[in-house]
Amino acid sequence: MAKRLVIVGGGAGGGSTAAEAKRNDPSLQITMIEQGKFVAFAA
Repeated sequence: MAKRLVIVGGGAGGGSTAAEAKRNDPSLQITMIEQGKFVAFAA
C-alpha cells in the first residue's frame, strides 16, 4: 500500500513541502488542499 500525504495550504510552504517529500520518497501520493482560487507554482 502506497503512503499518502495531505498538505493543507497551496502557498509556497505547501509546495516546498510537497517537493521535498516527493524527492525523499518518489512513490508517495500527495494531495494538496487550497481554499483559494490559485495555488503557488514558484515554490
